Amino acid sequence: MGIQGNASSLKPYKNPNPHHSLPLPLSLLLLILLIYPNPPLSASVELNPDHQASLLLFKSWLQDPNQALSTWVGFNCTSWAGLTCHNQTGWLISLNLTAINLSGPLHPMLCMITTLETLVLSRNNFNGTIPQCFGNIWGLKTLDLGFNRFSGDIPGTFVKLRHLRELLLNGNQGLGGFLPSWIGNFSKKLEKLDLSSNMFRGKIPKSLFYLESLEYLDLGNNYLLGNVGEFHQPLVYLNLGSNELSGTLPCFSASVESLSVLNLANNSIVGGIPTCIASLRSLSRLNLSSNGLKYEISPRLVFSEKLLVLDLSFNDLSGPLPSKIAETTDKSGLVLLDLSHNQVSGEIPSRITELKSLQALFLSHNLLTGEIPARIGNLTYLQVIDLSHNSLSGSIPSNIVGCFQLLALILNDNNLYGEIQPELDALDSLKILDISNNKISGEIPLTLAGCKSLEVVDFSCNNLSGALNDAITKWQNLRFLSLARNKFNGALPNWLFTFQMMQAMDLSGNRFSGFIPDGNFNISLNFNYNDIGPRTPEEPLITIQDPEIKAFATVAGSNELSFNYDLFSTVGIDLSGNLLHGEIPAGLFGLQGLEYLNLSYNFLDGQIPGLEKMQRLRILDLSHNSLSGQIPENISSLRNLTLLNLSYNCFSGIVPKEQGYWRFPGAFAGNPGLCVESSGGKCEMASIPTVPAKAFKEEMEDGPISVWVFGVSAIVSFYSGVVSMFCSARARNYIMQTKV
Repeated sequence: MGIQGNASSLKPYKNPNPHHSLPLPLSLLLLILLIYPNPPLSASVELNPDHQASLLLFKSWLQDPNQALSTWVGFNCTSWAGLTCHNQTGWLISLNLTAINLSGPLHPMLCMITTLETLVLSRNNFNGTIPQCFGNIWGLKTLDLGFNRFSGDIPGTFVKLRHLRELLLNGNQGLGGFLPSWIGNFSKKLEKLDLSSNMFRGKIPKSLFYLESLEYLDLGNNYLLGNVGEFHQPLVYLNLGSNELSGTLPCFSASVESLSVLNLANNSIVGGIPTCIASLRSLSRLNLSSNGLKYEISPRLVFSEKLLVLDLSFNDLSGPLPSKIAETTDKSGLVLLDLSHNQVSGEIPSRITELKSLQALFLSHNLLTGEIPARIGNLTYLQVIDLSHNSLSGSIPSNIVGCFQLLALILNDNNLYGEIQPELDALDSLKILDISNNKISGEIPLTLAGCKSLEVVDFSCNNLSGALNDAITKWQNLRFLSLARNKFNGALPNWLFTFQMMQAMDLSGNRFSGFIPDGNFNISLNFNYNDIGPRTPEEPLITIQDPEIKAFATVAGSNELSFNYDLFSTVGIDLSGNLLHGEIPAGLFGLQGLEYLNLSYNFLDGQIPGLEKMQRLRILDLSHNSLSGQIPENISSLRNLTLLNLSYNCFSGIVPKEQGYWRFPGAFAGNPGLCVESSGGKCEMASIPTVPAKAFKEEMEDGPISVWVFGVSAIVSFYSGVVSMFCSARARNYIMQTKV
C-alpha cells in the first residue's frame, strides 16, 4: 500500500502525557486543515516531540549491530531512517524498518504513536509476543511483522483495527494457536492477509470465505485442517499449500476472472481434477502437487494461454497424457509443466512440442512408453528435461540439440539404446547429463569436450566401452562423475584427480587396469576439505553409487524461469571391481575431506599408507585385494569411521583389542596371517569362515558395501553376472543410518 498524505485521513492526536501541551493549538490545526486539504509530505519537517520520545524508548530495547538507527537524533523527521511524517503536524504516519538486522522485544510505547498508518518491521529478529496495545493504533492501514521471531497468539485487540488493509504476520515460527473467528470480519477493508509459515492449527474460519474485500490470502505452511471450501469473493492470490487440508477440489467460481495464483500443494486433497478449474481465465500458476488426486486427466482440462506454471506432481493421476493441456501463442503459454511422480501411461504426445514457451518439463517417475518425441528440439526455450524412471525406448533424438539453452537432461532409468550422439556438444550450457540405467552403448564421443559447463555426469549402468578420452578434461566444473558398471577399459589417466570442484567419483565395475595414478590429489576442494565437523548420528549417509539430484525450477514475477539443483552425495571415490594393481598412492590417504573410499575387488598390493589425516572418513573398503603388512593403528583414531572392510587380503600381525576394532565385525575375515585379540586376551586367527558367503553376507547386508564374490581370483569369472545384478533398478541404492 502506498503512503497517503491526505490530511482528512488523520485522526485526532491523543497526548499520552496530559502535562505536555499539544504540538499545535486546536484552532490552528483546524485552520491548517482548511487551507491545506491535501498537504504534501515535505522533504523537511520537525518530528512531533512526543513521537520522538516514544521512538527513542522503542529503540532502547533493541540491539542494532549495524547501527541502522544511528540517524535517530535531532528533530528533523526526514533525517531519521525509516520515518515518514506529516508535513504540517510532524505526526509520524509511516515507520518502515524492514531488513536492517534489528532484534529484541517491542517497547509498548510504540503503541502511543496512534497516528501511524503504516508499520513495517519485517525481516528482522524481533522476538517476544506481539504487544496487545497494537490494537490502539486504530488508524493502521498496513501492519507487516513478517519474518521475525514473534511467538504466542494473534492479539485479540487487533479486532479494533477496522481500517486495516494489509496484515502480514508470516514467517514467525513461534506464532500459532487457532485462527480467531473474527479474522475475516474485523476490517471490511482488508485486502491482503498473510499468515503463512507459522504454527497455526485448526480449521480456516468461515468468515474468511465471505470477506468481500479480500484479494490476497496466504495461509500456507501451517497445520490447518478441514476441507478447502469454496471462497465467495473474487480472490487474486490463494495459497493454502503445506497444511493438512482434505476433501475435494472446489471450482472457485467467484474467482473465475480474477484468480492468478492457486497453490494447494502438500495437503491431503482427494478425488479428480474438475474441469471447471480450467475456466479460471486469469490463472497463471497452479500447484496441486503432493496430494491424493487420482483418476485420469480429462482431455477437456485445457488451460488458458495465461497459465505459466502447472504442477500436478506427486499424486496418483493415471491414464494417458492429454494431447493438449494448455492453449499457447507465440508470446505466452506454459513455462513449467510438472506431472512427475504419478501413474501416467502411454506415449508422450507429439503436441507437447507445440508448447513453445516451455522452459521446464518434468515427466519422471511415471509409466510412459514409446519414444521421446522426435520434434523435442522445437522447444528452443527449454532448460530442463526430466523423463527419468519411465519405460521409454528408442534413442535420444538427434534434434534435441535444438534445445540450445538446455541446462539439465535427465533420462536415467529407461530402456533407451543407441550411442551418445556426437552432436550433443552443441548443448554447451548443459550442467546435468544423466543417462544412467539404460542400454546406451559405444564410446564417449570426443566432441563432448564442447559441453564445458557440465557439473553432474552419470553414465552408469549402460553398455559403454572404450578408454577414457581427454574430452572429460574439458569439464572443469565437474562435481559428480559416475561411469560405474559399464565396459570401460584401459589405464586410468593421469588427469583423473585434477578436477577442482569434484565431490564424488565412481568408476566401479569396469575393466580398468594398470596403476591408480599418483597425481596431485590436492586440487579438489571437496576432497581436501579440512573443517572436521562431526555428523549427527541420525544423519543418513548416501553412498556415491546412489547420488540424489534434486532439480527444481521456479518462475518469478515474469515468465522467466530460475533453475537450480542440489546434489546430495557422499564426498568419495569408488574404484572397486576393476583390474587395478600395484600400490595405493600415499596421496590418496591424505585427502582430509574424503568420507567414502572403496578400492575393493582389485589386485592392489603393498601396505596401507597412514590414515591419520582422513578424519572425515566414514567408509573404507579395501577388501578382496592382495594388501599385506600390519593393520595401521591409526585407523582406530578415525572417530567418524562407521564401516571398515579389510577382509580377504594378506594382512599379518596382531590386532590389539584396545584399538576398538570390535566395532567392525567381519572387517578382517579371510586374512589367515592376522591375529585378532579377543576379549579374553586370546589371539584368534582371522581365517576364512566355514561358509564364507553366508557369514560375510550376514555381517555386511545392512551396509553400502556389497559382496559380489569371495576371493580375488573369482572376480573376472563372476563379473558379468554381478554387473547384471547391480544394474537392475540401481540395486546398490543403500542408505545407511549410523548405529550407536
